[in-house]
Amino acid sequence: MTQTSVSMLPANLNVLSVASEMYPLIKTGGLGDVVGSLPGALRPYGIKTHTLLPGYPSVMAALEERRVIKNFENVLGYSVTLWEGVTKDRALFVMDVPALYDRAGNPYGSPTGQDWPDNGIRYAVLARIGAFIAQGYLEHWQPAVVQTHDWHSALVAAYLHYDGVKAAPVSHVIHNLAFQGIFPRNKLEEFGLPAHAFALEGLEYHGQISFLKGALLFANRLTAVSPTYAEEIQTPEHGMGFDGLLRARSMVLNGILNGLDLSEWDPMTDSAVTFPYTVGDNVGRRANKRVLQAEFGLPQKADTFLLGLVSRLTTQKGVDILAEIVPRLFEWNMQLIVVGVGDREIMRSLAELQSRYPHQLACHLSYSEVLGHKMHSAVDASLIPSRFEPCGLTQLHALRYGSVPIAARVGGLSDTIVDANSAAIAEGVANGILFSPTNSETLLAAIRRAYTLFQKKSVWARLQRNGALHDVSWEGKAAGYAQLFRELAGYLPSHHNTHDEIAPRRGDILQRPFRTLRRIQPARMPLGGQKSESLKRTGTYA
Repeated sequence: MTQTSVSMLPANLNVLSVASEMYPLIKTGGLGDVVGSLPGALRPYGIKTHTLLPGYPSVMAALEERRVIKNFENVLGYSVTLWEGVTKDRALFVMDVPALYDRAGNPYGSPTGQDWPDNGIRYAVLARIGAFIAQGYLEHWQPAVVQTHDWHSALVAAYLHYDGVKAAPVSHVIHNLAFQGIFPRNKLEEFGLPAHAFALEGLEYHGQISFLKGALLFANRLTAVSPTYAEEIQTPEHGMGFDGLLRARSMVLNGILNGLDLSEWDPMTDSAVTFPYTVGDNVGRRANKRVLQAEFGLPQKADTFLLGLVSRLTTQKGVDILAEIVPRLFEWNMQLIVVGVGDREIMRSLAELQSRYPHQLACHLSYSEVLGHKMHSAVDASLIPSRFEPCGLTQLHALRYGSVPIAARVGGLSDTIVDANSAAIAEGVANGILFSPTNSETLLAAIRRAYTLFQKKSVWARLQRNGALHDVSWEGKAAGYAQLFRELAGYLPSHHNTHDEIAPRRGDILQRPFRTLRRIQPARMPLGGQKSESLKRTGTYA
């Protein structure tokens, strides 16, 4: 791909992002983090993003400088007041529909953890407003491109297709193909869709309606959140029933890794870190290990291999197989701290194990954003035994904070972790441990391999330092999105992504990436003899 000077492109390009959540307004992790941090990363490329969100109580409370820009009298049976405002330097459109969004709980379910029974109409209204904006319903602001996320906003592309009127093109992001927005066939009219939409070449999916299929079928471009995940979802094993459709649309499907907001994830300024340290300072982070051990009532031993897991406690995340091997783990000098909430059976088994091994296992079985940061600043290794992982942010947090990831070789984990096999160690390029397939025996073997490397202090320090050198920011990845949006808007020729673009290290990226839109190059880790000063040269301290 030839480099294209930004000066040759339009000064600004308006993009409408339609999403069900956004960090920091809604702190559920994953999707919200990505939607919240990407707009700022796109600004240097001349991409100006407005995010359309439902008017949840937290969103309405945080909206500043707000003004009503349009009233919709009847959108699928509901009156919608559309507000415009800002929060934490993010431009927002917010749909005020108290009957749909003004309720306790998280965006998708009640305080008891049950999905809201009217989720179908809640997110159909969101998508319908997104489609109206794409069609030019706002006089003062017009998007050149619409970006939608997961099933919650996937009907935008379907509405535009069935309306058949001129509108901005749609780029849909697949964060997790397992969540498909499945609703009964008799809801078709309630969702404002024509009868002929219920067809094989429409939204019909095994006798029901799939919101997600609307985007997979009708969006102009599809983006998975990692190159490997873009390949995996075209296979029966990971395609969740949509692999055939995705293979048919492979020419408009690519993969772009997620990134982190480095100001949010900086161990020197992070309020959750007990003893702040600079990225890559392995000595400076040691005191945090002792503090975390004490906080969880574990013996404070520096030579004990301290493992951490911060995750939703579900079978997708592989936490069930971790519970299976805990007794065998503790035959070695290891400790484990688990933070998260999820399946009741998994939580029950972990609680029982904690009572059996009080000096080696500690659990915090609820969501904690603070512990989600603190853990990575203190544990020796972070466990990510996912059965599938579209991108994953946990390994990026671990690499950034000096915790060595031990992860399944799936999705974005494969794109961001260089396995510490003998060749990679000899070349000085490893930054973590990968294992495959995902089962209890391979996980146990990976942890024991990591434990052996932990005894070799110089090797382990090198793994930590390579992690610190790895580019976990949006730098470079945002260029991929900027390229995509400009292609859709007609300002650049289309170039199909061949999925060979994996995570670059900061040192591989131009110091001022916003001057050009370029192809992301494969990762190349530093040579074993580099001096610590290279951390500053590569921008890891940013």
